[in-house]
Amino acid sequence: MISDPFILLSQVNMKLRDEYSDLDELCAALDYDKEELVKRLAEAGFDYVPEQNQFK
Repeated sequence: MISDPFILLSQVNMKLRDEYSDLDELCAALDYDKEELVKRLAEAGFDYVPEQNQFK
């Protein structure tokens, strides 16, 4: 997983927009730990918004 939270945010949101229908699907496909991903982005001030399928 990318260490810079802003680059990670950009990559995850792009993949959510273009390739995956939700965060669970993305994490399963990329073998990401969902809790760790959500925590790392939350520490940078971003939360997942399921209705929009992106971190804001």
